[in-house]
Amino acid sequence: MDTPAPEANPLVTGSEIARLAGVTRAAVSNWRRRYDDFPTPTGGGVNSPLFDLAEVQAWLDRQSKGQEVSVEVQLWQALRGVYGDDMLGGLVHVARLLTEGEACEELPADVVRLARDLAESGGAAEAVSVLAERFTDSVRRAGSDQVTSPRVVRAVCHFAGEMAPGATLFDPACGIGSLLLAVGPEHGSRRCGQESDANRAMFARLRADLTGRIGVGIVTGDSLRDDQWTDLKADLVVCDPPVGEPDWGREDLLLDSRWEFGTPSRAEGELAWLQHAYAHTAPGGRVLMVLPASVAYRKAGRRIRAELVRRGILTQVTALPSGTAASHALPVHLWQLRRPRTLGDAVTSVRMVDLTAGDPDGSLEPAPEQMAEVPLIDLLDDAVDLTPGRHVEDSHRDYAVEYQTLRRELTEQVRLLAELLPALVEGDGPSSLDGPTVSVADLARAGLVEYGDPEPVSISDQLDTDYLQGFLRSAANTRRSTSTSGTFRLDGKGARIPQMDITEQRRYGAAFRALQEFEERARRVVELSRDAATLARDGLGNGALAPES
Repeated sequence: MDTPAPEANPLVTGSEIARLAGVTRAAVSNWRRRYDDFPTPTGGGVNSPLFDLAEVQAWLDRQSKGQEVSVEVQLWQALRGVYGDDMLGGLVHVARLLTEGEACEELPADVVRLARDLAESGGAAEAVSVLAERFTDSVRRAGSDQVTSPRVVRAVCHFAGEMAPGATLFDPACGIGSLLLAVGPEHGSRRCGQESDANRAMFARLRADLTGRIGVGIVTGDSLRDDQWTDLKADLVVCDPPVGEPDWGREDLLLDSRWEFGTPSRAEGELAWLQHAYAHTAPGGRVLMVLPASVAYRKAGRRIRAELVRRGILTQVTALPSGTAASHALPVHLWQLRRPRTLGDAVTSVRMVDLTAGDPDGSLEPAPEQMAEVPLIDLLDDAVDLTPGRHVEDSHRDYAVEYQTLRRELTEQVRLLAELLPALVEGDGPSSLDGPTVSVADLARAGLVEYGDPEPVSISDQLDTDYLQGFLRSAANTRRSTSTSGTFRLDGKGARIPQMDITEQRRYGAAFRALQEFEERARRVVELSRDAATLARDGLGNGALAPES
């Protein structure tokens, strides 16, 4: 008879070790570096290693760093040991136990006992909230977007503001209910949600039941392909949609009536979710949609963005602080839309808010210099770029001061440019390279040159560096260094330079050096000219500048 394999010990993350020991995650990272006997990871990845719980507890005991393991931690570790990667399935079973009072067959006796102990100490609703928080944290650390981060929830709640009593809220991609259950007043609102994953939808329903929320309806299904709320018109639609999913159903939905602003491309699934949310918005109602920053400028979505702006439906775009999203440090945007009550009810400008430099846990109230009201016409250019930072920066520019500064610098650079061009006279005859020459390779072997980056340099008082590099870029050497494809690559080893005494070298070197400075100054003049012209044109167009009388 086969002997059953011994049951593996539960695995814990660095965050969970910190909770066990009552310290910060930084302290645990310190221990790993300082102590050679700290347990080695037995799973996970480089950025989120997992450790054997028994080994960790033994090490903490030896170091006198441990403390009594809480019921919450014991329950989480027991669930991890039973369900592994399907932790959400375990949370559903625990939530059902605490809601209905009876355990399903899958729940071991120790898990049932720990779950009931946790509920007795703080209540069933608190127990499920704690487990949901742990699940969200573990998913965030794994780099997944399958749940909405607490920071995103906080931002959406902040910008949603106060809701009228009896308002209808809708989240078409509600996940485990983090956004849907957090936005708006705790009681008195109708909340509707849809979620494609059955376990997430079930956990969201159980969370609503355990927290005593009334009027919550959450159904299972793909909102884009199988909308089960076809007649719903909500006062507020919130959504943190799936990101980067090319198979969102475009081929099956090409003629769908929801694409009021244009049929999204395969690469613009987020704009399909945006229009789905807007289709479920009542007159005067709003949409708060969490979107990747790239949606604001991607070429494929330009036409849809232009329609949103042109019709006065997009009211605000907020670039949230870096680190707000769960799985990456890149900034995410919060788009706000409003369905006009009448034809004359549309907005005439879009508020742009740039909070990217802020603390993701700090204030979300923008300072005056972090926002700008941008007229619709200023957004409807060839790109229709809705990135807040671009427009906020432009709106707070001092055009007059900036233009005068550019003009003064350009005038000075032009004056210096004329002075730098060396005075040259007619030469004596054939090319200097037609006479006696020496290869750079020979100079290097003689110890007079070393190969620098990107050009060879002299290391001897017998050879002038400016002279050397000037002739390296002469027409003859340039032809020698240009490939058949037309690509120039300086070949210092194969190049040749004329043989001259050091006095003549320095005379030529001074001319080459002046030409080099002339070329650099000329490039700067071109840049300044372009910047000054662009600034002047923009300033004249937006009223910040005017011609002299």
